[in-house]
Amino acid sequence: MKTMSLRMPDYLKNAVNDVCANEKISLNQFIVNALSEKVSALQTLDIIEKRAERASKESFLEALSKVPSVEPDERDKL
Repeated sequence: MKTMSLRMPDYLKNAVNDVCANEKISLNQFIVNALSEKVSALQTLDIIEKRAERASKESFLEALSKVPSVEPDERDKL
């Protein structure tokens, strides 16, 4: 595990400290969670973009043609 220094504006540090106090977590835990969420979101976006590059209208229509044409169940109707 590594240690790093972090510079942030006072207003942001105060806001984060308030959140940490309310959630009863450490500043370190908050920052690690926030970074993990951001990295995960960006990696997910990359995966979706790569899959989209492989997609085609033809394969979509082929998959759609396999879906049965039936009325939705009563519980699924809006």
